[in-house]
Amino acid sequence: MKLAEARKDQYRKLAHEQGYRSRAAFKLKELNHSYRIIGPGFYVLDLGCAPGGWTQIAVKLAGNQGKVMGVDLSYVEEIPGAYIIRESISDEHVADDILGYFRRKVNAVICDLSPQVSGNWSVDHAQQVSLNYDCTKIMDKVLARKGNAVFKIFDGEFSLEFKEYVKKKFVRVGITKPKASRQQSSELYYVCLGFNG
Repeated sequence: MKLAEARKDQYRKLAHEQGYRSRAAFKLKELNHSYRIIGPGFYVLDLGCAPGGWTQIAVKLAGNQGKVMGVDLSYVEEIPGAYIIRESISDEHVADDILGYFRRKVNAVICDLSPQVSGNWSVDHAQQVSLNYDCTKIMDKVLARKGNAVFKIFDGEFSLEFKEYVKKKFVRVGITKPKASRQQSSELYYVCLGFNG
């Protein structure tokens, strides 16, 4: 078994043992350990939250004083401590639903979303980056000043353009690949700190 395969299995096994819905939970855990995107009492919005691994971690990190909401077009089984709505992130009214639930702006917006992968790399990459732009439209309306955000990006020809776009909105943007990401995967995470909206 290749090392990358062994690592993949290790995180899947850990997720199963610790009751997380996906191995992706460990990506957010690691990102938060390095960048402190979410703290106790934070209001957190998880866009493209299915199957719920990141939402589960967000609930733990935000604690009893925090509030977490997940949005996805797919059905997501209930997560204790989180409010989930089944909506498309490209719908205009979603931001109103979000603010209606939180009753104030949020401290963090986290996005670990992917399109339905077609296998055509350039199409998938373009679609994935486009979804992130949809997320920024929501973020602009709901994220509090000095708030944080994370975006998963399929690295490719539009990545730099997206990075320059979010750099204008935040004090600092870091690019990283967590250990829980598959080695051969093109995914990167843009960690955006200090929203100046």
